[in-house]
Amino acid sequence: MGIDGLIILDNAGRSIIQSGFRSTVPAYPLLHIDAVNNALASVSRPTDVDPVLQVQHPSNEDTPSACCHVARGDLRILCPISGNADPLLGFAFLQTFVDIFQEYFGGISLAIVKENFDVVYQLLEETLDSVGHPLTTSHNALRDIVLPPSLFSKLLNAASANLAAIGAGPAHAAPVGPFSSPIPWRKAGVKYASNEMYIDMNEDLRAIVNKHGVPLTSNVYGKIDVACRLSGTPDCILTFTNPQVLADCSFHPCVRLQRWTREKSMSFVPPDGHFVLSEYRYTPAPSANSALRFGNSSSSGAAGAPPKEAVPIPFAIKARFEIEDTTASFNFTFSSRLATRPIEQVLIELNLGEEAHAIKCVTSRDSGGLGRGLSSLETGMSTSSSASWAFDSRKKVLRWEIPNVPPSTHWSLQGSFATSNTPPRPSHAFQIRFEVQSHTFSALKVDQLKVTGESYKPYKGVRGRSTGVTLEE
Repeated sequence: MGIDGLIILDNAGRSIIQSGFRSTVPAYPLLHIDAVNNALASVSRPTDVDPVLQVQHPSNEDTPSACCHVARGDLRILCPISGNADPLLGFAFLQTFVDIFQEYFGGISLAIVKENFDVVYQLLEETLDSVGHPLTTSHNALRDIVLPPSLFSKLLNAASANLAAIGAGPAHAAPVGPFSSPIPWRKAGVKYASNEMYIDMNEDLRAIVNKHGVPLTSNVYGKIDVACRLSGTPDCILTFTNPQVLADCSFHPCVRLQRWTREKSMSFVPPDGHFVLSEYRYTPAPSANSALRFGNSSSSGAAGAPPKEAVPIPFAIKARFEIEDTTASFNFTFSSRLATRPIEQVLIELNLGEEAHAIKCVTSRDSGGLGRGLSSLETGMSTSSSASWAFDSRKKVLRWEIPNVPPSTHWSLQGSFATSNTPPRPSHAFQIRFEVQSHTFSALKVDQLKVTGESYKPYKGVRGRSTGVTLEE
C-alpha cells in the first residue's frame, strides 16, 4: 500500500479523469471525492480546508486511508494514500505530476485536460504502477513513451499526407526507442543548432514580522532551475564563490554526490530541457549585518536589534487605524529598504472583517510625481499611474498592488470603510508578496560553469531572482 492513484476534479467537484485504481474496490475513489467536496462545502474559503483529509477505508477499517489534495488553476488534484504511507510522499508525487503536466502542455487547466484527454490518461498510467509506487517521472523518459501533443499532431499530419514517407528514411537512422539511452535522465541523440544553457537561482522568503518590523521567524528556500539545450552528452561542472551559504541541499539524480561532498562543486550530465538541479535552505550567519544587505534603513529603537539568524526584510510597512462605532479609517505606508534595486509585483492583502463595505481609498507615492487615484464606489477600485487597489466583497479582502517600487521610495494607501451594525474588526496582519529581480537573499554567486565532453562552445547565462511571502502582524 502507498499511493493509490490520482483524481482530477473540475471547479464544481466533478471527476474529470482518474487513475485505474486496480488494487482497490470501485467505491474507493468516490469516497475521497465526497470527502473533499464535503470539506469544501463546510468552509467559507477553499484555503481553510485541511490539505490532508482522513477517509474511512471501504474494505478494511484497520487500514488507515487519507486524501492529499492541491488546487491548481481551476482544477483540484487528489492523491489517495493508504497504509503506512507518509502524506509527504503523496504531496511530492502531486508536485511531480503537476511539473510533468506543465512541461507537456505549458500550463494546467480544465480546457487543457479536455483537449489532451488521451495524453493525460497515458501520463496517469505511466507515472504510477498498480501497487502504488511512482514509476516513470522523468520528463525525458516519458517523452519517449508518451508523445507530447505537438509531436503527436505532426506525426498524424505526416502520416495522412504521405504514408509511404514514414519508412523512407536513411538506413542508418534507426529509430530511438524508449529507455534506449544509457543515462536514464537524458535522451540519446539530442541535437541542437544552437547550444545554450541557462541557470536561474530562485529564492523564496517566508517570514513573520511583528509590528515593529522585526522578523519573528524567517526562512529562505532556494532552487536552482536549469534550461538545457545542449547537443550530445555534455558533462558540466558548476562551481560557486560561496557554497557555504547552501544548507540542507537536495539534488537531481544527475549530480555526483561524492564530488559535491569533497569539493562543493556540482558535477553532472544534464537532462535535456528544464529541470531542477538543486534545492536548498539559506540561514544567515549570526554575525550577518542587515545594513550591508539592504542599505541604510529605519528600524525601531523600541523593538531592539533583530534576532540572530533572521533574514533582513527588504521593505517596511506601517498601518494606522481610527475605529469608531460603525466606521473606520486607515493609512498604510509601504517603504522600500533596498538601495539599488526595485521591488516588483508587490501585493498587500488585508482582511477588513465580515461586514465591511463602502470602501473608499486613495493610493499615492509620497515622494510625488505619480499623482493620486480617486475611488469608484461602484467598482471598489482606484488606480494611479503605477498603483491600484481593489476590494473583494466576497472574501472581504482589501488588495493593494504596486507593480514597481523604486529603491528608497514610500507609498501610501488612505481610505475608510463601514460596517452594518457591529464595530469594525479588521485583521491584525498583512500578507505581502513581492519579487526582486537580479537579487538573491543568500548572495549566492556562480564562479564558473564548465561544459566538457563536446567540441562546441555553448552560450551560458546565469541570473538570480527573489520572491517572498511575509506576514506582518
